[in-house]
Amino acid sequence: MDETVAEYIRRTVLKIPRDEIKMMLQKWGFLSEAQLQTLNFHQIKDNISQEVVQLCEENSANIKQAAVLDIIYNHIYQNKRMWSVYRMKKSEEELEYFEITDFKKKFKGRLRSALKNVTITFKEYEDNAIWIRVAWGTPYKKPNQYKPSYVVYHSQTPYVFISASVLKSNLPLLCQALIVASNYHDIREMELRSHSLNSLKDIVFKRYSQNFQTYNPKPLQGENVEPESADIRIVQENRSEKERIHRLNQEVFGSGPQPKLEFAQYKLETMFKNGPKIDALDKKEPFRCLVKFSSPHLLESLKSLAPAGMADAPLSPLLTCIPHKARNYFKIRDKKGSFPDSFVSP
Repeated sequence: MDETVAEYIRRTVLKIPRDEIKMMLQKWGFLSEAQLQTLNFHQIKDNISQEVVQLCEENSANIKQAAVLDIIYNHIYQNKRMWSVYRMKKSEEELEYFEITDFKKKFKGRLRSALKNVTITFKEYEDNAIWIRVAWGTPYKKPNQYKPSYVVYHSQTPYVFISASVLKSNLPLLCQALIVASNYHDIREMELRSHSLNSLKDIVFKRYSQNFQTYNPKPLQGENVEPESADIRIVQENRSEKERIHRLNQEVFGSGPQPKLEFAQYKLETMFKNGPKIDALDKKEPFRCLVKFSSPHLLESLKSLAPAGMADAPLSPLLTCIPHKARNYFKIRDKKGSFPDSFVSP
């Protein structure tokens, strides 16, 4: 076994929590059950990794087999990576039969025609997800196994989730290989990013709904003892306002937890309402800008604005429409006409 393969396997084992090493090695399936029985999983991880390497040497492991173990690790700990959503387009709406062998062949062929030094590894999962690991090299250097790109593609859908390597210059090659292999003709980033891959899937696959029209909010409980000097009307008004905000928030965001979205971006075009004394805005050309949102938990942050008194309820469609951007190319028009009336996908 090559020394670089041995070192890569050793480092991969060291990343795994000690109480999960046996489970991941079993999922890997490269070592036999008899070989796994010889391992002492109660010693320090460095010793465990050395023993795993010795067993892999007996089985003559290569880099592709080592890469499968890395895929298994990243599938379990997918939140350690930052994921971006891409959407592909077809010229025709007809669905074609998807064949995994043909997909792999086209993907490898397209990528290797542009770059010879590249390691490509596939692993299929039960939810029709194909995990692709690409380690990039250069015309003069072997692939760097420690900075790979990851692609998660659900067959017969236009959505691709990519966790890119540091080498951004390789991203166009990766996207080109994807559209060739999946028989699409265009691919564009949707500017939705998060460490939570499952949350991004919930948004684009419509497994998450913001509206729960059947929800009946319970009245908010006031304090047990009200000050004698308090005006009863003010207390009732405050309670009614809190209930109104609570109800509107539930109608917009629902009662369940929000998908963990960390970044969203869209291009914005708006026509301003012109007053009689404002000549500067008397133009037919719309105002264009790029709107970016970022937060450790963007949707939960938006949900908390009205209850915290930082925004009026209900929130502007500019904020509540963010998850729906992933579902279609949409238009929103405010009743007063003062908000932007169109959104253009980047």
